[in-house]
Amino acid sequence: MIELFIILLVIVADQITKYITVQYLKPLNTIAILEDVFSLTYVENRGAAFGIFQNQRWFLIILPILIVIVAIIFLMKNRNESLLTRISLAIILGGAIGNLLDRIFRAYVVDMFQFTFIQFPVFNVADMAVVCGTIILAFQLLFYQEKSTSDDKQGNEDGSEGGVSDETT
Repeated sequence: MIELFIILLVIVADQITKYITVQYLKPLNTIAILEDVFSLTYVENRGAAFGIFQNQRWFLIILPILIVIVAIIFLMKNRNESLLTRISLAIILGGAIGNLLDRIFRAYVVDMFQFTFIQFPVFNVADMAVVCGTIILAFQLLFYQEKSTSDDKQGNEDGSEGGVSDETT
């Protein structure tokens, strides 16, 4: 249930910021928040991350739909998966759906956050959710899963868990 709440929260936050961006920032194009560091800039992104797949609208609609379906099925079938894994997938799903809605209804994704002190693409709330969710998931898979696997092996080696000891009394 928490996964659904997180997915909806990310989608709503993303769509509200995009609505505000279109209504108020589009006519101005750019507003410097921290001079030479960070700006709000209206961008219509017709590609994917870093501008790849420009004007490939149907590919950028169909592929995320398939990924979203697979992720939802995974979440539904793996209710016993760790809470952190489920939360990270929910964050990723919220972001993916947020950008997908733009591609379906606008034919482009609205971006607005721009770091001006480095050469970096303009991004939005959905992009942040996908990146943060992926980082959390990677952390979970690399460190938590590894730790639990090594704990299981250690438990089995000393005979304290999961099997019969070779020792005879």
